[in-house]
Amino acid sequence: MLHERIKELRMNSRYKQKDIAKALYITRQTYSHYENGARKIPAETLINLADFYKMSLDDLVGRNFKKES
Repeated sequence: MLHERIKELRMNSRYKQKDIAKALYITRQTYSHYENGARKIPAETLINLADFYKMSLDDLVGRNFKKES
């Protein structure tokens, strides 16, 4: 699920919740709610998270496409 994915990304990059919240211009509590799945993440915040981690939205949300042969 998305909340597990963003927590995994944060922990693997060794950021604290407050670091990412500051970069996204949100409170640490709001970011914590996103990681715990208590709140849905707005599209704008998803875009900002993808930018923060320098990845596409598809990669951020774990969406993989397979090429058809």
